[in-house]
Amino acid sequence: MLFCASTLRALAGAFIVLATPALAHSVTLGSLTITDLWTRATPPGAPTAAGYMTIANSGGEADTLLSAASPVADHGELHVMAMKGGVMTMRAVDGGVPIPAGGTVKLAPDGFHIMFVTLSAPLKEGDKLPVTLTFAKAGSVTTFLHILAIGASGPGDMGNMKMGK
Repeated sequence: MLFCASTLRALAGAFIVLATPALAHSVTLGSLTITDLWTRATPPGAPTAAGYMTIANSGGEADTLLSAASPVADHGELHVMAMKGGVMTMRAVDGGVPIPAGGTVKLAPDGFHIMFVTLSAPLKEGDKLPVTLTFAKAGSVTTFLHILAIGASGPGDMGNMKMGK
């Protein structure tokens, strides 16, 4: 059977779409829309895991992410990573993560993130990590983070996806 180049490209594109895990879910809470919710799998015995997401505020008032909690961790902390004098630093965020009116904040490996401390079990790729997010104005919402492969750089990271699962 012979295939032309355009047919092969179309088949390859369809395979990539079908092989990509369904990670697209969003949560709306008042004027906030939360997308790209994810974390990485952890090895056995790992005491912590980090959580990431994008929070867009379509409202006219700023809000603040005050806390995050999960039944799989003793507690959650809001952290920020930054480069200072060529050295990567990480510290807890006092007062929460500000979400400006009409703005978007990305919680990502190189900036703001949630640190889940004292995990009760390893996080396994393909599972979901339940999380409750609490905002100063919008209130609280319970959702989940998609658990990606150890070392994943975010949703859509084809380089770390395990095929054949």
